[in-house]
Amino acid sequence: MSTAPSKIKLHRQSRTLEVQMGDNTYHLPAELLRVHSPSAEVRGHGPGQEVLVYGKKHVTIERLEATGNYGIRIVFGDGHDSGIFTWDYLAKLGQEQESLMQAYEQALHDAGRTREPDTQVVKLLDP
Repeated sequence: MSTAPSKIKLHRQSRTLEVQMGDNTYHLPAELLRVHSPSAEVRGHGPGQEVLVYGKKHVTIERLEATGNYGIRIVFGDGHDSGIFTWDYLAKLGQEQESLMQAYEQALHDAGRTREPDTQVVKLLDP
C-alpha cells in the first residue's frame, strides 16, 4: 500500500501531474490519467465492460480535489471528473506508465481509433 504523496504539482503547460512518493517522482500525462480513469465510465461495472477512450491526446487537467486522505479527484478539460485516483493507483500508473501507453496505443490501432481528437482511421483491405 502506497503512502500519501509528499508533493502533487499540476503543470498546466505540459499537461502533466507531478507526483512525488518517497524516493519516486512520477510525471503523469493528462492523457494517461484520462484514458485510465478509475471511473465506472471508463472501467465499466465488471470485467469485459471497459471502454476504450480515444482522441484525448490534448486533454487538460482543470483542477484537483482532495478526497479524504487516500486520493484525489481530477477534473479534466473534457468535463470528465468521476474517478477517484487513490495513492496506490497513482503509484501503479507511474510505475507502469510506459507499458500502459504501449498497450493503449495497440488497442487504439486494433480498434481503428487514434489519440488525436476529430480524427478517423480507415482500415483498407489488402489487394
